[in-house]
Amino acid sequence: MNDAHRGEDVILDVRKITADQLMQLGMADVAYVKPVLLDGHTAFAIHAADGSPMAMAADCELAVAAIVQHEMQPLMVH
Repeated sequence: MNDAHRGEDVILDVRKITADQLMQLGMADVAYVKPVLLDGHTAFAIHAADGSPMAMAADCELAVAAIVQHEMQPLMVH
C-alpha cells in the first residue's frame, strides 16, 4: 500500500483484485492446489496466487509438499 493509505483500513473487492494488489498483501508466498482431470485421471495443479500455472502433481500430498519445499503456503481450491 502506498504511504497515503498507511494507518487506514482499505477495503478491496477480492473478485477484482489485481496481481499487484495480491503482491502487496503478501500473496507472493501463497500457492493454490486444485484437482484437475488429466488424461482421464485426477491430478493436482499448482497455481500462483495470481492464477498462473506453476506445476502439476500426481497427488495432493505431493503438490502440498512441493509448495512447502519452496517456502510457500499451500491453499486448496475446490
